[in-house]
Amino acid sequence: MEKIQHNHVQAKGLKLHVAQIGTGPKVVVFLHGFPEIWYSWRHQMVAVANAGYRAISIDFRGYGLSEHPSEPEKATFNDFVDDVVAVLDSLGITKAHLVAKDFGAFVAAMVGILHPDRVSTIILLGVPFLLPGLSPLQSQLHLIPPGFYMLRWMVPGGAEADFGRFDTKTVIRKVYIMFSGSLPPVAADNQEIMELIDSSAPLPRWLSEEDLAEYGSLYEKSGFRTALQVPYRTMMLPCGLDDGKIRASGLVIMGEKDYIMKFPGLEDYIRSGKVKEFVPNLDVTFLAQGTHFVQEQLPEEVNHLIISFLNKHCE
Repeated sequence: MEKIQHNHVQAKGLKLHVAQIGTGPKVVVFLHGFPEIWYSWRHQMVAVANAGYRAISIDFRGYGLSEHPSEPEKATFNDFVDDVVAVLDSLGITKAHLVAKDFGAFVAAMVGILHPDRVSTIILLGVPFLLPGLSPLQSQLHLIPPGFYMLRWMVPGGAEADFGRFDTKTVIRKVYIMFSGSLPPVAADNQEIMELIDSSAPLPRWLSEEDLAEYGSLYEKSGFRTALQVPYRTMMLPCGLDDGKIRASGLVIMGEKDYIMKFPGLEDYIRSGKVKEFVPNLDVTFLAQGTHFVQEQLPEEVNHLIISFLNKHCE
């Protein structure tokens, strides 16, 4: 960890935080989800650097050590796509492997369609190849219960009031514990999402108090304004790319115990092979004990899968 270097690059007038380790022409760019940050890739960055790759992990605009846009409530997934391309341009990188988690998967997929010449391969964790609007799952979305956390957080002001009752570190603690379960977080009509987890509940064994402190300090700086806008308040807005296909080779790594697997229609989308209509050259791997934070929970297994895939496609 001490060998990871930190700096900022310019992206459309904003300073974006970039963490890097390793050197050379083979570049891997890591894209975080929520409630994650560049730090969530700490195990993978060191591993791929040791395997001969240059590892780069960014904080999206409004997250962690990156600057907020002037109007966070107007941020879109397209802005985050621009962030990725701007980082590549600023660092003089023509092409990179993308490794993305959670909502970062939407960003990686969009980059794969809009900027195919900049992408070598795409590896996704926790969310398969999908685009904002969730077009392949539309027929199932009516099955989502009204207390589902995504629906609650889509409402402006709702999550802000819920989160605001706790300090930032406690919010991150609750979300990490909640998202580590195998069941989708759903609140009752008279219940808030943060009330699903007791503040004294123990962390997952693979997340230390020191790790939580790191996340807490980063979100203390950035807050949640941009994070609630992207992904939650823009997730259902179509991006106009549904007819696109990803030419790059892809890998999806999913935990069998990831609560996302119970999102209506998602497991069938993956297992039926329908996802390959979007990404024809795709491998899918399920980890039997894996949860939503599989790269932190099972770093050695995930590192092996990532590096093996990268090596296969760098020959």
